[in-house]
Amino acid sequence: MTQYSDAHLRDVLKRTKSVAVVGVSTNPVRPSYFVARYLSLKGFEVHPVNPVYAGQTLLGREIVAGLGDITAKVDMVDIFRRSDAVPEIVDEALAVLPALRTIWMQIGVEHAAATAKAEAAGVTVIQNRCPKIEYQRLFGELRMGGFATGVISSKLP
Repeated sequence: MTQYSDAHLRDVLKRTKSVAVVGVSTNPVRPSYFVARYLSLKGFEVHPVNPVYAGQTLLGREIVAGLGDITAKVDMVDIFRRSDAVPEIVDEALAVLPALRTIWMQIGVEHAAATAKAEAAGVTVIQNRCPKIEYQRLFGELRMGGFATGVISSKLP
């Protein structure tokens, strides 16, 4: 299922405090970087995960190689990997993150079997969506043409 009510998405975002971003990049023009940065600026505790950059620092935190290297509580795993990588990530998340409540797969990322496995374990799964976009949309921060939604004057011709 990739259709989610606004209330459901809002609830997930409100209850989430800590996010592991799997597949994060240190390149500031990559979507994984600016989503992680945005979530951090919004007060989420962001844990960057990428074996390529393990040991480097991003957004004030050390990048770790895998989810098992995170020592803090993690509420949500945000996956920036291809769909075929999802089962392994879900298996690791379920095994090593006891406080996990949500697995979020980015735009274009879906995996039915991994979703069913996570949901059977009591974890909420969101596929083919971006938490940054949903946060902006649901909490009134979506920008259109450089203006915040609702700011454009109604006096246009």
